[in-house]
Amino acid sequence: MNNSKRWIDLRDSFLFLPAIYSVISIISVVASILLDEWVVSNWKDALPGFLLTGSSVAQTLYGSLVTSILTMTTISFSTIMVVLTTYTTQFSPRTLQDFMKSRITQHVLGVFSFGFIFSLLQLFLLGKDSGSGLISPFLTVFVSIVCLAFFIIFIHHSSRFIKVNNLIGTIRKSTSDLINRTFSEKNYDSYTDWDQEDIEERKKPEKSVIPTGESGYIQSVNYSSLIQWAEKNEVLLETAFSMGEYIQKGMPLFYYWGETQKENFKPDEARAFVVIGNERIDIQDIEFSLQKLVEIAVRAISPSLNDPHTATNCINRIGSLLIELADVYEPIRYYPDDNENLRLIAEPVPFSEYLYKCFYQIRIYGHHDVSVMNSVMEVLYKLAVIQKEKVQDDVWRFGRYMIKAVDVENMDELDFERFNHQAQKLADACGTTISLKNHASS
Repeated sequence: MNNSKRWIDLRDSFLFLPAIYSVISIISVVASILLDEWVVSNWKDALPGFLLTGSSVAQTLYGSLVTSILTMTTISFSTIMVVLTTYTTQFSPRTLQDFMKSRITQHVLGVFSFGFIFSLLQLFLLGKDSGSGLISPFLTVFVSIVCLAFFIIFIHHSSRFIKVNNLIGTIRKSTSDLINRTFSEKNYDSYTDWDQEDIEERKKPEKSVIPTGESGYIQSVNYSSLIQWAEKNEVLLETAFSMGEYIQKGMPLFYYWGETQKENFKPDEARAFVVIGNERIDIQDIEFSLQKLVEIAVRAISPSLNDPHTATNCINRIGSLLIELADVYEPIRYYPDDNENLRLIAEPVPFSEYLYKCFYQIRIYGHHDVSVMNSVMEVLYKLAVIQKEKVQDDVWRFGRYMIKAVDVENMDELDFERFNHQAQKLADACGTTISLKNHASS
């Protein structure tokens, strides 16, 4: 897993794709020169004269491309800085990851790196004689056109990415895919029900602890390898962490039961299947992905921005994701090995915790805004209607928590009527009743 962590860090690095393009450009230079020599030496007399390029023309072409690519790269980096500043001040610092990890952004800079190195090496290797070439100048013209096309694509990509609605939609889609990967698409066998007597029997011996080897955020877990390790060592594991949690060095990472006196049994090997890093990432962390939308909403309702429509948009997307999550959510997951022996018990974040983390900050900073609170109540109502049997109790408990934040007694009559209507709808959907009083309407 340490190798996997290094690979993930390298793959997500901003320099990864540009470095690959740079290596490809060097290979392309060597291949084009060799191919040029072969074509000119064997087919020079058969080629039309206008296809052959002299050294002076090629030198001008390479020099112009080097200058042009440097200019486009400078403009692109300036655009990136504008996007980063906008994201930090208006949206959320956490959303910077989405733009910087965008493959379009990295491919654009990779293409620019390819073009710059290709042209510079061609210019350096260009002879001072009056020889002619075909392949290298043609590739240079082609690379110029491709660089220009990618520059236009990048400008379009940046202008779309900086729009808050597009950003919200992108986060919503990626989070929806993450929910499906986490709960719906099973790459390993997982069951929510298991014989509790069997579990109690397996847990009768005193539990042992595998401590954490380093401090940081839980970024991902390789469940399949962890189950194979537990099967090999004939132990039952139980996680002592939640995905995305910050865990201190020395804190319990796993509890385990089994034959711990076996020869060559090294419990600390289980640490290798858990990636711990310095920041939260959204590879397996659903809560972190939802938190991005929450932070955009909270900033939108701040006095500095005062943009409740953006906050409402975020709340609606959060509601859609919570409905998707409730549809596939499993409170406890039991992972057996290939022989149907229980090997891992993992308890994910409770659904009530997702509700709380999604809306408690909006409750704190948006309780004075009727439109924001009505949007939250509408989301809770839809959640209770669509996923009635699964989350009804959690939704109603949280609904009362949201209602208490609003000063309904001193609301204007029209505002109270609207909010009371939403509260009554939620109560009906949850199979209960509520009575709100307002001085303005009495």
